[in-house]
Amino acid sequence: MLSFPNPSRSFDATRNCVCFWGYDKSIEVSFYLDLCALQKLSHGASELEADCLKAFDIASNQIHKAADKIHRKRGGSVYTHRLTEDDF
Repeated sequence: MLSFPNPSRSFDATRNCVCFWGYDKSIEVSFYLDLCALQKLSHGASELEADCLKAFDIASNQIHKAADKIHRKRGGSVYTHRLTEDDF
């Protein structure tokens, strides 16, 4: 199971996503949460950075569960994942 001890997250306007990181033992795993997925979770969050990060914080437990599921589904051998609307 992944752990998420680092609450850091960042908004990437170029990729239209929120970036965050988890850990598979000592290996860092990068995640990119699509803005469309975040809007689905937050029922239409705006595209402003502050709103996206606030929406991420509110839904972080659900996002982390989905991230763990995706990482395990892919066998734990891929260390960069993109989460989309279909993952929620």
